[in-house]
Amino acid sequence: MRKPILAGNWKMNLTYHQAEAMVEELLSLGKAPESVESILLPNFLCIPLLADKLKGTGYQVGAQNMSSEDQGAFTGEISWDMLKDLGVSYCIIGHSERRTLYLENNSQIEKKLRKAVKTGIKPILCVGESLEKRQAGEAKKRIEGQVHRALVGLDQEDLQDLVIAYEPLWAIGSGQAASPEDAEDMCLTIRQWIEKGYGSDLAEKIRILYGGSVKPDNIVSFMEKENIDGALVGGASLKAKDFYALIEGVQNA
Repeated sequence: MRKPILAGNWKMNLTYHQAEAMVEELLSLGKAPESVESILLPNFLCIPLLADKLKGTGYQVGAQNMSSEDQGAFTGEISWDMLKDLGVSYCIIGHSERRTLYLENNSQIEKKLRKAVKTGIKPILCVGESLEKRQAGEAKKRIEGQVHRALVGLDQEDLQDLVIAYEPLWAIGSGQAASPEDAEDMCLTIRQWIEKGYGSDLAEKIRILYGGSVKPDNIVSFMEKENIDGALVGGASLKAKDFYALIEGVQNA
């Protein structure tokens, strides 16, 4: 059995003091259950706060992005060892907003993923298609291409801690989630691609998440699907009660 993941991507939300209040409220609701891997991914400024507040609570802290470089003259970038030094265990790689708003291409995402797996940061690789690609019948081809480009040159041993998040661009922040059946179909496509390239053992082990307007009232319908192992959530992770309700939904599905 694959242990489910609930990952909350705060994006560019919550100031330091707002984050402190949110975490304190979350902890008042209870520790993270052992049956769910619960991860919060705040902005960089709030990582030290969360790392301190969440120590020993079962919650893990992740980052939303990282550089493919180790150090040097890269103004505004954050390196893997800066993250690990604070206790960060996961990092999102290739989020659709990084691809579309900041024009990160497949080559840059490949380099970031390679750096993460080689340094012990567990990557959450995001892949997804636009509405135009879906309507043109090219969604699966698009997803397979993104996974292929990101994993170039990596072997089975490198990918033991890989997490993949399927996030259709047309569903993110729109309030319109993909149907559980469509999400399952795309997650199965990813798993089958992994099986062809890396074997059934890795394909069965890798956890695949769905992301795109996931809320407490629809989380169970996704978690009931065989190839969906959790969710990468945005807005619903900003309020403690919502995030905890999502955890309970994942746990009880």
